Amino acid sequence: MKKTIYLLLFALSFAACKKSDGKLSDTAKTTTGSNAVSKLKTASTLSFAGYTWEVTTNTSGQQPGPNVFTTGSAYVDASGFLHLKIKKNTTTGKWECGEVTMLSSLGYGTYQWEVEGPISTLDKNVVFGMFNYSGNDKFDEMDIEYSKWGIASNNRVLNYTLYPETGSPLDTVEVTYPVTLSGTYTTQRFKRSSSAVTFKSLGGFYDDDTNLYASKTWTSPPQSISTLSMPVMMNLWLFHGVAPSNGQNVEIIIHDFKFTPL
Repeated sequence: MKKTIYLLLFALSFAACKKSDGKLSDTAKTTTGSNAVSKLKTASTLSFAGYTWEVTTNTSGQQPGPNVFTTGSAYVDASGFLHLKIKKNTTTGKWECGEVTMLSSLGYGTYQWEVEGPISTLDKNVVFGMFNYSGNDKFDEMDIEYSKWGIASNNRVLNYTLYPETGSPLDTVEVTYPVTLSGTYTTQRFKRSSSAVTFKSLGGFYDDDTNLYASKTWTSPPQSISTLSMPVMMNLWLFHGVAPSNGQNVEIIIHDFKFTPL
């Protein structure tokens, strides 16, 4: 989703450093949010990383964006890697985007993606997102997104966002970071419990904190953290549905997704 308020801005240099992940014990149970799955408009599915995912398809344009989403823009290759694409359909002249939604719901634990792609230098109109989502907009969501949000000079391309649980009077909180990467392999993760959410981004594929370049923890209280078990989503789309300013197709490859429950 478009970010409108930056509550905390600060720069982090790219370095191999460690920060505490605030390991927590958590015996609380999450409840299930299924609105995201029920809102899907297609029966197209794929298998990736041991889970079944629904592929978003439409022809007239839908949010986010609005954009056209197609099965040709989200597929798994022979190596088992998930490809998300933005590409121009030469027949219709429309730009087509990729989005998948897990048909399972996940709760407290660590969510981790191994991503290949130029995420720090995406075209100004491109958005790449990894998040959980209940289907209730502006609530119950934890996002990792890379985008310039339509502003070419915006170098704060990494966005971590925590939306409050449904019914909470508390605001959404967000932090953004400037990112300069020397390669195209990164690890993106967040760990959620009933009392905290910790986001981390690393250069390369690692299960530890090697090459950590961004990290943020929010706790409850003072913030509101959803208790729902929710589907995971990944998408690659165009901000406001505006074509890439450079006119080029875009591709992100997700080598793996791993969930480790608490």
